[in-house]
Amino acid sequence: MKYIYMNKSRESIFNMLYLQAMAERVSLSSMLAKSQNELPAKRMKDSYLEVHLPLGSEPQLREKYLTYHNTVRIKIFMDLTVISPLLSSSVLISYSHTYNSELKRSPLSIVTALVDKIDMRQHVIYPDCDIKFTGHVTWVGKSSIEAKIHMSQYRDGAYASVLDATFVMVARDPGNKRAAFVNPLTPEGPEEERLLQEGEANKSRRVELSTASLLKVAPTQEERTVVHGLFLNTLDTNTVSFRSRILPPNSVWMEDAKLKGLEICHPQERNIFNRIFGGFLMRKAYELGWANACSYGGCRPSLVAVDDILFQKPVEIGSLLMLSSQVCYTQGTYVQVRVHSEVFDPLTRQHNTTNIFHFTFTSDRDVPNIMPKTYGESMLYLDGKRHFDQTVAC
Repeated sequence: MKYIYMNKSRESIFNMLYLQAMAERVSLSSMLAKSQNELPAKRMKDSYLEVHLPLGSEPQLREKYLTYHNTVRIKIFMDLTVISPLLSSSVLISYSHTYNSELKRSPLSIVTALVDKIDMRQHVIYPDCDIKFTGHVTWVGKSSIEAKIHMSQYRDGAYASVLDATFVMVARDPGNKRAAFVNPLTPEGPEEERLLQEGEANKSRRVELSTASLLKVAPTQEERTVVHGLFLNTLDTNTVSFRSRILPPNSVWMEDAKLKGLEICHPQERNIFNRIFGGFLMRKAYELGWANACSYGGCRPSLVAVDDILFQKPVEIGSLLMLSSQVCYTQGTYVQVRVHSEVFDPLTRQHNTTNIFHFTFTSDRDVPNIMPKTYGESMLYLDGKRHFDQTVAC
């Protein structure tokens, strides 16, 4: 009882300090710009960030980042958004872009809206070699910021590329209630012009994908042909019935390629807004997706890409976070896994989706073909194929 009382007292202190800090933050609202035109344009180099993770030169750090296979753990993904234990790299880049030397504190609250894409350039991250993160702002809207982060590792006398990541951040007012304006971006030279145009193209692509979502519109004619072909391949030719289905050789029904998990969201995973940190959600989703791909393929898979992670709703402290992973598309050695994240309220019995994660893995051997049986599963198959095509097949 004494232990429980101490824990409750500590939690009350945390909440009191949070409320006090938020009250102080709200007082900064008068410092917000009334329009983007009031803010000076910034250059890409104004937000440049370089951080080193000395796994090679400081061996005591390695245990935090290693798996039992002596490879670098996916905790490194948390370091894409948490390069140091205290600061988020993409948020820090965004704060650097909006920095105003005349203000003692920034009135902006910058949060992660979207992990647009993470591309692995090599499958092995060595446990005894230093890692370097570099990044800067590459595109801005009125209140949104695109930040690119590059990770490389020092080996054989030079840094080699490991992965590239693109994040979309949004600026909010001090109370995190509404959008706030950010500084415009001025490119310098052809390369920065290209990055800016690429950022604009990324925005258009996201809008197009949202508009063409299978939750909103019917599949294309080509996709309908694919679904019908899958249906015909599973029909029992010995019967004249639409209901009689058989599993083709070297195939697995989609309903048999699921893996689920549950997390209780404890206070130590909180962010500065007293919600669960997005990097924690990413790591848990990845670990479940990886385990599913491993079980499906029968061997340890390697991550190829992370695609289109939208933070739809914040996860509150104490939430029951339910994770459901589904193998939704396969091709050769590749496995496309979708992880659905939702919070369950045991009092109201309601489920609310918070995130949907898309992971592309590759195995060292061909994997069985995934076969949908229902129309809903066929839509999952097509959605997985879309994500695969834009991350790997392109």
